[in-house]
Amino acid sequence: MCPPSQKDNTGTLKAAVAVLGVTSAALLAATIGLAAKGNQAAPAAAPVDTMSAVDASATAPTVTDFIALKAGSIFMTAEDNTCAGKQLAVENKLCADLEVPTPQAGGNVTKGYVGDLDVGDLKPNTDSYWSKAMCPVNVHWHLGTEHYSYGQFDENGDGPHGTAERPEWADRDLAGGDVRGGFRCHHYDKDDEKFTKKYDWKYCTNMEVGETYEVHWPHSAAGDCGTVNQFQTPFYDGVFCNLDAATFTAIAQDPQNIASAVGVHGQVFTVVNDESYFYPDMMRGMIVDKARNMGQDIHYYTGSTTGTSRDNEMCSQYAPITWQVDRQCHMISASSFDKLCYDMLLQRDDMADDVYPHGSRELVMDSLVANNAWDKDTPAAEAAPAAEEAPAAGTEAAPATEVVRGGNLRA
Repeated sequence: MCPPSQKDNTGTLKAAVAVLGVTSAALLAATIGLAAKGNQAAPAAAPVDTMSAVDASATAPTVTDFIALKAGSIFMTAEDNTCAGKQLAVENKLCADLEVPTPQAGGNVTKGYVGDLDVGDLKPNTDSYWSKAMCPVNVHWHLGTEHYSYGQFDENGDGPHGTAERPEWADRDLAGGDVRGGFRCHHYDKDDEKFTKKYDWKYCTNMEVGETYEVHWPHSAAGDCGTVNQFQTPFYDGVFCNLDAATFTAIAQDPQNIASAVGVHGQVFTVVNDESYFYPDMMRGMIVDKARNMGQDIHYYTGSTTGTSRDNEMCSQYAPITWQVDRQCHMISASSFDKLCYDMLLQRDDMADDVYPHGSRELVMDSLVANNAWDKDTPAAEAAPAAEEAPAAGTEAAPATEVVRGGNLRA
């Protein structure tokens, strides 16, 4: 036990601490009250806008013009382009003057169609091009379509400037000024904004929303695959880049060598102003997307190069090459094409001559289309001859030089 005097002092000390605690609590409460009252009477000043005096343009994001940078790049020196000028000149020739007729493109790719030109044992390359060491060496496109797929791109299609008429034999009206236009798809609807709303083209030229374009990706095993020289304009430079005239002459003794080593992807699009149809990379070849039925329904055959310098009288001698053509028409955003043109303009070679639509060759006659058409479901050998099929009811009568198979124009 503590002495009495110490007990008294301890009690006094406890009482003093208690009074001090109460006093401090009261003082704190009063301080809080005054602060709250002060806040109500005089709200805190708003933060100073330190950006008001700064030039807004100084805060805008910087956009690099990569195409402009290309001109000064040591990697883009034109003299380093080993494929430049490698095209082997093979002139067009009158089809009637060819000792051995060369199969021509573009023809009818409607399922079941087979041409009339007997090419013997010549077969198209039905494997993926990459699996045969072939790479895309160019990409370009045509106004309308050079090929014909009944119900997809044909004389019943439409666009801002209509479509090609049903051949009378195969002549097409000119569309888009001096550019020969081909057939159009069936997607176009003048009352739907995505087919009519203007798009601000940055890199492609002479393009139009609502129009149909057939895109071609030439591939070659002699391309400079995997290098900065892979993509070339004209595409012939890419096709023949690593193939001299002597070697070409030697391997061309067997046409199958050409058909197995040179080919083209063909795919048809209607351009829409709708970003939900954006596809970011059209450089590498046909778009293959099972979920969207893209690159699934393919027509394989051997043909030639195309373009408006050839027709049913003047033939291309760049043949026989393999064609793999998507029979279906697909919608794609204008921005997808503009991105493609952007990518093309960044290549070492100058591809400016391919960032606009080229004219379409007239549809090739039966007599100039190879009889080796093939698809994964119905090989040509199993396809029924056209003569055994009767025209569908209500189908427009065809001229005597045409055959209609199941409602599908055979041209």
